[in-house]
Amino acid sequence: MSDTVIKVENLSKRYVLGNIGSGSLSQDLNAAWARLRGKENPNAKIDAKTFDSKNPEFWALKDISFDVNQGDVLGIIGKNGAGKSTLLKVLSRITSPTSGNYKVKGRIASLLEVGTGFHPELTGRENLFLNGAILGMSKTEIRSKFDEIVEFSGVSKFIDTPVKRYSSGMYVRLAFAVAAHLEPEILIVDEVLAVGDAEFQKKCMGKMKDVSGQGRTVLFVSHNIAAIKSLCTKGLYLQNGTVLKSGLIEPVITEYLAENKKIAETGEIPDDFKRVYGNGDARFRKVYITDFDNNVMKQLPFGEKFKIHLEFDATKNLTETTVSVMIGTTSGENFLYSTDKNFSVHESKNFEKGKHHIEIEVDAKLLPGNFYITAGISISKSGFTLDWVENVYLLTVDKIGLNKGEDYPWETVHGYVEPATNWKYKFLN
Repeated sequence: MSDTVIKVENLSKRYVLGNIGSGSLSQDLNAAWARLRGKENPNAKIDAKTFDSKNPEFWALKDISFDVNQGDVLGIIGKNGAGKSTLLKVLSRITSPTSGNYKVKGRIASLLEVGTGFHPELTGRENLFLNGAILGMSKTEIRSKFDEIVEFSGVSKFIDTPVKRYSSGMYVRLAFAVAAHLEPEILIVDEVLAVGDAEFQKKCMGKMKDVSGQGRTVLFVSHNIAAIKSLCTKGLYLQNGTVLKSGLIEPVITEYLAENKKIAETGEIPDDFKRVYGNGDARFRKVYITDFDNNVMKQLPFGEKFKIHLEFDATKNLTETTVSVMIGTTSGENFLYSTDKNFSVHESKNFEKGKHHIEIEVDAKLLPGNFYITAGISISKSGFTLDWVENVYLLTVDKIGLNKGEDYPWETVHGYVEPATNWKYKFLN
C-alpha cells in the first residue's frame, strides 16, 4: 500500500429492512414482535421516502472506491442519508460490508456516536479506563495520559460522577479526549462534535490539526463546511451511497454547494428538500432578496442596500425562538450573520401556528461576487434547531453601480463587504 493507509474498492453495504440482521438485536426483536402482531415493521420507518415494501432493500453504500494516504485529512460531506456514517462504521469495523473490500494500515481511533463504549452506571474515571481499553490502550498508557485527558475534556469536577448524569456535551468531551490521546495512526470523527460548545469545538479542531501535523491521518464528517474547509486537505462527496466527487477539498466543496443550484435560483424550498437539522416544528418555504422598494433582485447593483425575505410555516405555536440568516461565499465561508434576537435584553420571538413572513433590512455594501443565503430558526435558550436551510438563495452583486459613477472601481475584488469607515489624515513631519 506504500503511503496509502486506507484503500477502498467497490465497497457496498445493503440493509434488508424488516429481516433478521437489519441492524441491531433490538431492531430485530422489534421487527419480529411487530410481525407476530400483524403490525407494520417499525424499521421500515427509517426512511419513508426510500422504503418500498415490495423491495425492502436499502443500499447505504454502493460501489464506493477511494484511497487515503498517510497524513491526509479527508473531509467527508453530503446530505443526511448519503452514507457518511455507514462508511465510517465499516472502516472502523463496527459493521461489515455487503460486498467489496477495504484495507486499513495502522491503529484506528473512532468517535462516531455520543457515549459509544461508555457504561452509564460507571463514573467518568472508570469509563475513561474502559473506553481506552476498548480503543486499544494499555492500562499503563491510560494512566500516563490520565491527567492530560481529563484536563482536555474539561470535566475534572465530575470525573467521579456516574456518566448517566452527564449531558451529551460532557459525554462528547470525555469521549473525544480519550480518542484523541490514543495517538492513533488514523483518527475517525463523525458529526458528534456538533454537540459540544464552541470553545470545545475549537479545541477539537486544534487537536485534529495537531494529529494531522504529526503525519497521522484524519477522517472527518461534518455539515459545517467552514470547519471542513479549514481542517481538510482532501474531500469525498457522497450522495445516495455513491461517490459524486473526490479530490482536493476546494472543488469537492464547490460541487457540494452547487447541489442546491436549482433551488437557489428561485429560493423556493420544496417539501422534499433534505434538511441538515430540524424537527419539523418550523419549515422554511421561501428565501429571496429585494431592494428597498421591494423589487425582487437576483443581481444587485454594487453599493445598493437590500432586504432579505424569509417565509416559513409554523406547524405548532412556537415560543422563545431565534431566527437567523447568514450570507456566505460559494466556497462555503460565511462572513455575515444576523439574528432577530436582541442580545442586550435577551428578547426572543413567539410565532403562532401558521404562515409567517420576515423582512430583514441589510445596510451592508457587498462587494461584487456570488453569495449564498442560509436561514435558521431555533429555540433561544437551548439552541435546539427547528429548521435550517443552507445555501437556498444565490445572489449576484455586479460591479456596475445603481447610478452613474458608482461602479466598483477596481479590477480585482478584495474581500466581501465594504464597511462604512471614517479615515483621518495627519502630516507628521
